[in-house]
Amino acid sequence: MADLFPPFEPDAPEPPRRRFQAVPLRLLLPNLVTLLALCAGLTGIRMAIEGRLEVALAAIVLAAVLDGLDGRLARMLHGTSRFGAELDSLSDFVCFGVAPGLVLYMWGLETLGSVGWIAALAFAICAALRLARFNVMLEDPNKPPFAGDFFTGVPAPAGAICVLLPVYLELIGLPRLVASPAVAAFYCLALALLMVSKVPAYSGKRLGARVPRDKVLPLFVCVVLFVAVLVTWPWTVLSVICVAYLVALPFSAVRYGQLKRAYEKRLVTTGAGGPHAPPAGDEPGDRPGHLN
Repeated sequence: MADLFPPFEPDAPEPPRRRFQAVPLRLLLPNLVTLLALCAGLTGIRMAIEGRLEVALAAIVLAAVLDGLDGRLARMLHGTSRFGAELDSLSDFVCFGVAPGLVLYMWGLETLGSVGWIAALAFAICAALRLARFNVMLEDPNKPPFAGDFFTGVPAPAGAICVLLPVYLELIGLPRLVASPAVAAFYCLALALLMVSKVPAYSGKRLGARVPRDKVLPLFVCVVLFVAVLVTWPWTVLSVICVAYLVALPFSAVRYGQLKRAYEKRLVTTGAGGPHAPPAGDEPGDRPGHLN
């Protein structure tokens, strides 16, 4: 009978479970950089409201620099995450959509009344649409291999830096003409359309990915000199960068067309035809989410 009815033994207690799971530091660092960029963008908004436009511009430029670092840092540390991608999109909208539009409005678009506000509003909306399209295009696996070298449309950070060109020119010392707010509103709308367009723009993602050993020291010297010049003549340097970037857009479109034709010709030659997606890219490979 004892074999049929073994004595009751209580179940062994389960080991206590950890209430919170530890998160590796490599996942936190890129997101911390993104939060710093968001803080810079929000500070730029505050400075614009207070009329301190130079500080506001510096905050937006700092946000753009940090946005360029977070994704690269995530890839270096293998700290990509979906959370980081969503956080980066929200930060980019504030830093490169809301903040630049508000700075431009406080600078002079407000003199145009509702027209100036519509221009600033359109820029912020196009920045949001551009970021949303970028997130969707990340999930398309059929893009051609050369698409990683191009953005589809002007990326949000570049658009934010370029749309502030009228402010840079005035800070350099150029007189503000009577029509300058109207010209700035038209320019703002043009940049907004470029962000949501399908114009291929150089991404520069792979630029400097690997630096030859003999070029390291010259590269350090060039970076230090560039930072020194930027700090000494910030508005002149930013103006030159904006003009050079806009002038380079037609050349990037031509180069993309050449690569696309060569790629399609290869597909026909090898018989490996099939649909492929348009180029994807942002801010990218610069997302701390770090899916790009």
